[in-house]
Amino acid sequence: MKTFTLIALTIICVFGIWKIVLAFKPVSISNIAISKMPSPILEHCIAKLNSTDKLCLGDYKGKKILLVNVASECGFTKQYSDLEKLYTEHKDKLVIIGFPCNQFGGQESGTEEEISKFCSSKFSVTFPLTTKIDVKGEQQHPIYKWLTTKTLNGVDDYKVSWNFNKFLLDENGQLIGYFSSKVNPMDSEITKLLE
Repeated sequence: MKTFTLIALTIICVFGIWKIVLAFKPVSISNIAISKMPSPILEHCIAKLNSTDKLCLGDYKGKKILLVNVASECGFTKQYSDLEKLYTEHKDKLVIIGFPCNQFGGQESGTEEEISKFCSSKFSVTFPLTTKIDVKGEQQHPIYKWLTTKTLNGVDDYKVSWNFNKFLLDENGQLIGYFSSKVNPMDSEITKLLE
């Protein structure tokens, strides 16, 4: 017991209690937006998957928006089914946007045509998908720069750690929720914020 206590005290002294507390960020933020004003993120547009058409976030003002970085060959790929279910059940007040990304284990290596065909044939996806992007690093897309940077989103800094991380925006584009890959789209952590 003395050894355990000594180790615990050493960790607290070396890293500081605040670092231990901050390591446990909440899964979701809250359903209260920081502002009722339209967010600058709504000004962003991006090419749709396998198309020359644009998808503009501002077109979805008035609905909540769930943004998800997706991949076709991931252990979490089966979440496409529940993303589609969530979208179908709440499409009057929610849009889901999938952002294909090949930055995690090379799990989205296909062409845009292959990704589109996979999503429609395997999971009957009807929610919008964008062109393939980077969600982190030097080539990070501006939408994800906004989502992950506190000085832009006004909430916190976030790291996209794997495929199927989820960010929820309110009807004005304000960030109200962040969820790790392990949080299923139909989990109450997400659905309670849609009420």
